[in-house]
Amino acid sequence: MKKHLLILISCLLFFGCNTDPKPTSNKGNTTDKKIFRYNQPSAVNSLDPAFSKDQATMWIANQIFNGLVQIDKDLNIKPCLAKSWKISDDGLTYTFKLREDVYFHQHELFKDKNERKLTAQDVAYSFNRIIDSKVASPGAWIFNDKVAENEPFKALDDHTFQLKLRKPFRPTLGILSLQYCSIVPKKITEHYGKEFRSNPVGSGPFQYKHWKEGDALILVKNPDYWEKNKAGQTMPLLDGIRVSFNENKQAAYLQFMQNKLDFISGIDPSFKDDLLTTAGTLKA
Repeated sequence: MKKHLLILISCLLFFGCNTDPKPTSNKGNTTDKKIFRYNQPSAVNSLDPAFSKDQATMWIANQIFNGLVQIDKDLNIKPCLAKSWKISDDGLTYTFKLREDVYFHQHELFKDKNERKLTAQDVAYSFNRIIDSKVASPGAWIFNDKVAENEPFKALDDHTFQLKLRKPFRPTLGILSLQYCSIVPKKITEHYGKEFRSNPVGSGPFQYKHWKEGDALILVKNPDYWEKNKAGQTMPLLDGIRVSFNENKQAAYLQFMQNKLDFISGIDPSFKDDLLTTAGTLKA
């Protein structure tokens, strides 16, 4: 059955700078809102991308935040917030030109839309934050002993960001695609401090609405999102995402079969025979 494919093709839903799931309406719902509902059995301890060390957190961070670059389905590096970049002949300096149409999500601390505009200063702040010992991000390893000791991250102007290495390191662009390298707004992040974990603000396709830890997370469509799909439609096509955190995989599977969920992360082994043949292929 086609719906069974949703269990397995998680990468198509949560991969890259912004991969928008195919919009589906909620059958039986009184509204026309297109909400993607999925269950995540493992706990999410933070919505701060600097702490996105597991798959569950990465999936959510990927919807709220953007990075400089993304990886496509063929594992090629593609532009995201950075529309282009140059690497110096000695391989030590990476210079990125940023898009000029990207805004952080609406928040009461922003005075106006102009203050929400994402700049190279936010990029430098986000990367410095990863290696800040006071923040204690588990992602510090991605830059430790790799970036220059003095000013490794620098905003040359509002839309030009520069990264300097100690020595050439070819996987640098791949590392920048990790969720750890998501760009956060300096003003909001400094305001919340450690509580940014439950008050995330990014520039991604969906923005934070509500989180009851261990129960449910609600994300809603970002009306100012910059990306368009191949058909020229403004992304995302969905109105929102609802994530439940039911540890009981059997119960989640039954909800999925009853059309109460659109996607489940992993299934209980007892249901594998319902989906797979003895050869390991999907049943028709």
